[in-house]
Amino acid sequence: MSTEKSFALGQSIRRVDAVGKVTGETPYPGDLNIEGQLWMKLRFSDRVHARVLSIDTTAAEALPGVVRIFTAKDVPHNEYGLVMKDQPVLCGPGSHSILKDADVVKCYMDCIAVVVAETEAQAAEAVRLIQVVYEDLPAVFDPVMAMQEGAPQLSPEHPGNILCHYRIRKGDMEAGWAQADVIVEGEYHTGYQEHAYLQPEAGVAYIDEADRVTVVTAGQWVHEDQEQIYHALGLEPDQVRVIYPAIGGAFGGREDMSVQIVLALAVHELRRPVKIQWSREESILYHHKRHPVTIRAKWGATRDGKIVAVESTVIGDAGPYNYTTNKVMGNANLCATGVYEIPNIHVDTYGVLTNNIPTGAFRGFGGPQGAFAAEGQLNKLAQALNMDPVELRARNVFQEGSILSVGTPLPKGVSMPQVVEAAARESGWSYNGHGWQRPRLAQSQNAALRRGIGFAAGFKNIGFSFGFPEQNWATIELHGTNEIEEVIVRQAGADVGQGAHTAFMQMAAEAVGVPFSKVRLLTHDTAETQTSGSASASRLTFMAGNAIRGAAALALEKWVHEERPAIGTFQYRPPKTTPYDPLTGRSEPNFAYGYVAQGVEVEVDIETGHIHVLKVICADDVGKAVNPQQVQGQIEGAVVQAQGYAIMENLISVEGKIKNPYLSTYLIPTVLDIPAEVKSIILEYPDPIGPWGARGMAEMPYLPLAAAICAAVHDATGVWMDTIPLTPDRVVTALRANGIGVL
Repeated sequence: MSTEKSFALGQSIRRVDAVGKVTGETPYPGDLNIEGQLWMKLRFSDRVHARVLSIDTTAAEALPGVVRIFTAKDVPHNEYGLVMKDQPVLCGPGSHSILKDADVVKCYMDCIAVVVAETEAQAAEAVRLIQVVYEDLPAVFDPVMAMQEGAPQLSPEHPGNILCHYRIRKGDMEAGWAQADVIVEGEYHTGYQEHAYLQPEAGVAYIDEADRVTVVTAGQWVHEDQEQIYHALGLEPDQVRVIYPAIGGAFGGREDMSVQIVLALAVHELRRPVKIQWSREESILYHHKRHPVTIRAKWGATRDGKIVAVESTVIGDAGPYNYTTNKVMGNANLCATGVYEIPNIHVDTYGVLTNNIPTGAFRGFGGPQGAFAAEGQLNKLAQALNMDPVELRARNVFQEGSILSVGTPLPKGVSMPQVVEAAARESGWSYNGHGWQRPRLAQSQNAALRRGIGFAAGFKNIGFSFGFPEQNWATIELHGTNEIEEVIVRQAGADVGQGAHTAFMQMAAEAVGVPFSKVRLLTHDTAETQTSGSASASRLTFMAGNAIRGAAALALEKWVHEERPAIGTFQYRPPKTTPYDPLTGRSEPNFAYGYVAQGVEVEVDIETGHIHVLKVICADDVGKAVNPQQVQGQIEGAVVQAQGYAIMENLISVEGKIKNPYLSTYLIPTVLDIPAEVKSIILEYPDPIGPWGARGMAEMPYLPLAAAICAAVHDATGVWMDTIPLTPDRVVTALRANGIGVL
């Protein structure tokens, strides 16, 4: 074994999947075909809320090529869900389910029947021939209305349609407001967001050589997909296998089931390969979105810029099922008070059931919504105090040892002051010995174009929160005779485009002490690996890195004792977290965080309402950049995706029906929309328990951007915008209401 440093860690090694993806050689789920395969199509609901009285498949079954039609009665355990099993696999009569209302559709994405045919066209035609008789039920689409007395009730388990309610009670609010010299209030609204990943939902399933139901699809946690499949089908764990090929992006949109269970059902019953591929329209219509959230906020500060009181109400639209709403809203609850140590806090956060499209995980996981309101309030406080917004932040941001809103200290390794300073300096702010001062921007020669600069900050948990069991398994195999010739890493963590697999291999090379070229990764297959947890919560580098280090240490010890091959398996468990106290919110919510701040320059066309993002300065403390180029890519990608959320992406839902399910009408940023400059400031203040000090970072750059853009728009026009996305019509309306741009 070489004792020389391998230099795998901290190097911009080319991604291991790069060549295959850019050449088109790497298969995505939709590229896969198996000889003799059948095709599957799904019949979704025609009603937003109704009881399914009967399903007539006679005409569809008579169609040439139709092999089988599955309905609710064919699912052995007709319920599923990532956090709680509260949704039928198929809605209809005859269900074998723990759910009391498995015959009720609660939104348009509920599935009623599955058609399997010889060709895709035959399956699609058969879907159209299925006749469904409904008994319509009253519906509710506004989460505020849904909580009121007399509103239609969507679940007997959740009175008042309140899926979850979190409270934070810290300090003495009466004393806090008495201290405040300045109080600002606001109401903030965020919209839906579509994940818009590269590969729509698709997959192929078959019976493998070990007689296992094998589902090949895209997801974020192979073992969790496996669990939901074997539960629904009433099988043993070792009877189900899940494999991910190239995933084609996820952003949280693949955490919940789409085609996995129904593919497995069909293959288990028919014993023939089955394929399904959704269109882009189906993908937008039938998978969950980012939560629309309303936040009512009241913040108070003293004349010298000390924030002394915050009161907020946070209301999120869950749709009719949990998905990850209880976790997302828990995070929004924590982020609604920002990155500031505040002595007196009162927050109520609700996840509310409606008949809209379900909502769930999306990059930032409640953090962007909370940060939008918190940073908006901070910027308004700065204006009210006639104080620079960076200066106000410097006087209030988390420090080492700061007490969170939930009454417990932040984990060690707090770098918020350094991150704010780095972003401010790079954005043009200066410190004169007495305080921070913003830069003055040169204005355009065109009077219709006004430039402004804005600033915002945020923090993001690393890993699962609020007591959810957190762990990660890895196995390291050392092969060779006198020296290590090959290192095989078994690590199931999903690479959803972020470059995780390259990072795993770099960390394995570093832990063992061999060149990167000697490492081989086995992953994305439940038959080859133990569970890693999800590719979510910015957790995989942190969690997998610690598991890989532990496995490598065990394998190296065996190598020294001349075991060949030397195999080490290790399960990493971080410090435990705790759930919110139901009355006070007191908890130890997370074991690690990452910290971010951004400066943004924009140009606002006051005639058309178009906002052009000119420059984004993004400072992120990543602890240790395992692969700096990939870190930079994550920063740039998050900024562009957050720009779409803040300015462009306006998913329109009317009484539960999405009206613009196309990328021609639901607009996401293209190369012509992105900022002329995104400058990544990569800071490395080690996390005390991160592998080589690394923190997760993929979500951090997303969080502050919308608030920073709104601050920049205010700097340019004098108008506060508290509802996103900032579409041109919305901007023009606000400008005209303030007498700006009137001809």
